[in-house]
Amino acid sequence: MEIPERTISHIELRRNTGERGSRKWIAHNGLVYDVSDCARWRKDLHENLHFPGQDLTSELPDAPHTESVFSNPCVKIIGRLASPAK
Repeated sequence: MEIPERTISHIELRRNTGERGSRKWIAHNGLVYDVSDCARWRKDLHENLHFPGQDLTSELPDAPHTESVFSNPCVKIIGRLASPAK
């Protein structure tokens, strides 16, 4: 999967929650994905546990699936998540 040359700030990630017509983005392992077109994200809450607009890296070890979900056709890679401000 090709990664666009775009860097996404944490603020921009948090703004993309599906509200007010925005897309639904999540981050994992430093990459940002658009999950707006994925059936399991249509209700703005994935499996009653996860909201879009968040870095879900720490959540995946407890998930019933692996990183392979990021290769689903409905998942689009947006770019890299910027390093947190210090």
